[in-house]
Amino acid sequence: MTAHYQVHGDIAVITLDNPPVNGLGLSTRLAIADSMTKALADSAVQAIVLTGAGKAFSGGADIKEFGKDVAFREPNLLSIIALLENSTKPVVAALHTVAMGGGLELSLGCNYRIAAPGTSIALPEVKIGLIPGAGGTQRLPRALGVEPALNMIVSGGTVKAEMLAMLPGQKLFDKMAASADSLAEEALAFARSVAAVRPLPRVRDLPCKHPQGDAYFQFARNMVKGMAKHFPAPAKCVDAVEIATKKKFEEGMAAERELFLNLMWTSECRALRHLFLAERAASKIPDVPSDTPQREIKSVAVIGAGTMGGGIAMNFLNAGVPVKLLEAKQEALDRGVATIRKNYESQIKKGKLKADKYEQRMALLSTTLRYDELKEADLVIEAVFEDMGVKETVFKELDCVMKPGAILASNTSTLDLNRIAAFTNRPQDVVGLHFFSPANVMKLLEIVRGEKTGKDVMATVMSVAKKIRKTAVVSGVCDGFIGNRMIEQYARQAGFLLDEGCTPQQVDKAVEKFGFAMGPFRMSDLAGNDISWAIRKRRYQEKPNLKYSKTADLLCEKGRFGQKTGAGWYDYVAGKRDAIPNAEVETLIAEHRKALGITPRKISDEEIVQRLVFSLVNEAAHILEEGIANKASDIDIVYIFGYGFPVHRGGPLRYADELGLFNVVQTMQRFAQNPLDDAAFWQPAPLLQRLVADGKTFGQ
Repeated sequence: MTAHYQVHGDIAVITLDNPPVNGLGLSTRLAIADSMTKALADSAVQAIVLTGAGKAFSGGADIKEFGKDVAFREPNLLSIIALLENSTKPVVAALHTVAMGGGLELSLGCNYRIAAPGTSIALPEVKIGLIPGAGGTQRLPRALGVEPALNMIVSGGTVKAEMLAMLPGQKLFDKMAASADSLAEEALAFARSVAAVRPLPRVRDLPCKHPQGDAYFQFARNMVKGMAKHFPAPAKCVDAVEIATKKKFEEGMAAERELFLNLMWTSECRALRHLFLAERAASKIPDVPSDTPQREIKSVAVIGAGTMGGGIAMNFLNAGVPVKLLEAKQEALDRGVATIRKNYESQIKKGKLKADKYEQRMALLSTTLRYDELKEADLVIEAVFEDMGVKETVFKELDCVMKPGAILASNTSTLDLNRIAAFTNRPQDVVGLHFFSPANVMKLLEIVRGEKTGKDVMATVMSVAKKIRKTAVVSGVCDGFIGNRMIEQYARQAGFLLDEGCTPQQVDKAVEKFGFAMGPFRMSDLAGNDISWAIRKRRYQEKPNLKYSKTADLLCEKGRFGQKTGAGWYDYVAGKRDAIPNAEVETLIAEHRKALGITPRKISDEEIVQRLVFSLVNEAAHILEEGIANKASDIDIVYIFGYGFPVHRGGPLRYADELGLFNVVQTMQRFAQNPLDDAAFWQPAPLLQRLVADGKTFGQ
């Protein structure tokens, strides 16, 4: 059963019990309806308490029903809320821990609400491209006030119940419980105290007005327009709340439902729902069950105090985990610690970090120049130069000094993890933890599983990723893993576009208009052009027949390594990130083009976007076929959280599915006819061809 019914004297208690967050799936809705029928039919029952078991009142919709007809099957959530609202006996919602989305809407259908301190309250539907669809836009403004309700609905943000209870005139909570432990007892007492009250209060009957209605809602629209240009849902939230202030409740409910259903079928909503499920699916490894034993991680060591090492260390300091930072020289250690301090001090100035928290975090950091002082760490992460010889030295040293059972992790972004593991006598303890720069900011963590990496190690590092608030995706071993293997093809296409007639700013602008956080040339300048240059030099030896544009090499030969040198594909002014076009770079490109005998042509923004994005799609199909990635949605997560792919398009493979894979393949075959491109690369991957032949999608 997903809900339990008990009678305590004259009070019936309905307890939702659908772990982990008491999702309001069909079975739970049926159980609520059945329990309400029993309570209303029992003359001994004078009032009803609705609450949730475990760690939630209710988190709302059951994600297993997302996008399926069963979510609308009767009794749907609207019907259940109507059942509560029309009850002839008072219904008291006892909220604790989490009351979000449909869970909060369910409570708004009750006559009274009592909440435990610390309860997280939210209507987060906007985060999946929707507006609340079970009366949230109509009832919350009545219960809380128009402005605070609209702020919550438009942002999807979470607010603690005690903060909302302090708002003047609020009717959301009739009582705050003394504690979570006393909530059940207090809810029963409160229900008894209101058992005889008539008429029964209903949120829908409360007034809903704003004194400067038209001006306020126009202001709200202007704010939303600037913040959510790719997403229609926030503006529709404003429309729905405005309707609540101007029309009868029934009309408002009808309007909300129409807006909700129209949004559900937009490409943006489909993309966000896809990512919502994909992020949760990424945490599951097919052959590593959730009950796999984990190793205890109480302390961490980081080797390398550069930009990456310092950023990695900050993740653990932020999570309250002691970190020991190792460098070869004291000056490098001092620079690394100074950078960490500077990053924290910047957060303090912006009001994002309190001074006492800063001191607590820095107190967890210690430094050393000696490997043997790392020996007691439970997890050690190397963040040294991307060179196999350097990695070999580090891992042989770690193999000698680290205690048995310690996890040895490499932050390599391209190198063979199996070779790195073979430098030790404990390959089962070696794993890749590929952080993305800046490591203390970027949400993605690529976890690279070697052929001998232990299942307990995988379970442990997935848990560690969650603790340091990273979205982890598992990759198999290949050159570049998932993200960088794909970005290499993207970068090759960007180079060919320069050879054929584009400027760096034309390519970047086209891709940024499509929705990327930044184009390939601005991204390369940010990462450092010398890094990709080193990888290309290795490629020239390993794959001498692979075709590349040489423009990027010519740029690097001039020392234009990007933002860190103030000059790359663009010029940069110290202290600013603005990319300023450089005439010398354009001349370099034109002269190289001329040397190759290429007559430049006009290239459309559409072609630029298709060549760059479809290069990601084709390489991703190879990665899936080889088993490097577990599923298509993992690749979308990598590109959304690690490479700035536009969120509203759901990732490269989700975007390809939206366009239609037949259309994608036809376009690739057209690109293969371009003599200046790489015809062999544009042969659609076998998996892609099979999906088209079978009429299937990556999502399937």
